[in-house]
Amino acid sequence: MKQSSESVSAQAERPHASAEQALAAADDTMAALVERFGPCTLGQRQREPFPTLCSAIIGQQISARAAATVEARLVEALGGALAPERIQAASDAVLRAAGLSAAKARYLRALTEASEQITLSQLAPLADREVMATLTRIHGVGPWTAEMFLIFVLHRPDVFSMGDVGLRNAVNRLYAGGQKLDAKATRQITERWSPWRSIGSWYLWRLTDGEVGTWQ
Repeated sequence: MKQSSESVSAQAERPHASAEQALAAADDTMAALVERFGPCTLGQRQREPFPTLCSAIIGQQISARAAATVEARLVEALGGALAPERIQAASDAVLRAAGLSAAKARYLRALTEASEQITLSQLAPLADREVMATLTRIHGVGPWTAEMFLIFVLHRPDVFSMGDVGLRNAVNRLYAGGQKLDAKATRQITERWSPWRSIGSWYLWRLTDGEVGTWQ
């Protein structure tokens, strides 16, 4: 049976409708977030692998607002793009002046050396664990960075990053009154959202970061 134009339009407007419904049914807390923030927009923006990994490295262990500021300065210093050849050509002084730490400058240079391996054609066919293993072999790319790649480049629907401080704090705030939950307790909560933990993460980021930063 052919879909009506209305149903096709609704699907385009709410591509994650099934996930949103499942999350809302999982618990009252997630239902309130879905009601508050509306349709999830994950996947509406197509991201290129290399600059997305650059963004993730820039954002390691700093706030979303600080990361956005550093990335904007770096893009300007590099002439408008986070591209391997531009990072390779930039001096350490240029990278540091944009706000990168010495370690992150090294990580970006290591990323340029592996840039030919970071392509959709090579990574998209792989399972989540295989993508994680491939990316974390690059110096400076840890589990959190690889998980951001899974969510925002490959659009994998069932990823929750245990190393994301914002996500962990949001779970603590919403489910434990601010008390710090351990990994086991956090997993027990987030497993309720499977197979839509990436979408659940998006709602938690809206609570912690609003519209600031890269991960929207």
